[in-house]
Amino acid sequence: MARDVTVRPATPDDLSSVLGVLDAGALETDADRVRASIDCGDAFVAVRDGTADSDDGSAGEGVALGALVLDGDEIAAVAVRRRRRGQGIGSALVAAAADRRDRLVAEFDGNVRPFYEGLEFEVMPVDGSERFRGYLDCEGG
Repeated sequence: MARDVTVRPATPDDLSSVLGVLDAGALETDADRVRASIDCGDAFVAVRDGTADSDDGSAGEGVALGALVLDGDEIAAVAVRRRRRGQGIGSALVAAAADRRDRLVAEFDGNVRPFYEGLEFEVMPVDGSERFRGYLDCEGG
């Protein structure tokens, strides 16, 4: 993961940043669902260390570069700002979630299948669609 990034549980103050990252990732989000996940410690945020401006669309510490929202064992949403993709931030978010669960489940489009396979999810097609479902047994929980 990028050295200038920290992954931590999201706080209520992170709600708008989390929603912004998920929205920028073109993910359907429900603010109440995200708020509930934050309140029970089931949402994670990747933030920049320090306060210097950068060219990634963030303006210093506390601005979400990536976010992950759990709903039980299911990854309800995970997204990373476009300019920060490919730096291990999404993987670090999934690892933070895995530390809290015995198993993770995700449903996703084929274009992100390599991401989940790279994290060693067991991936299977969802019947009659172009979507996939992945399962990961975790050591956390």
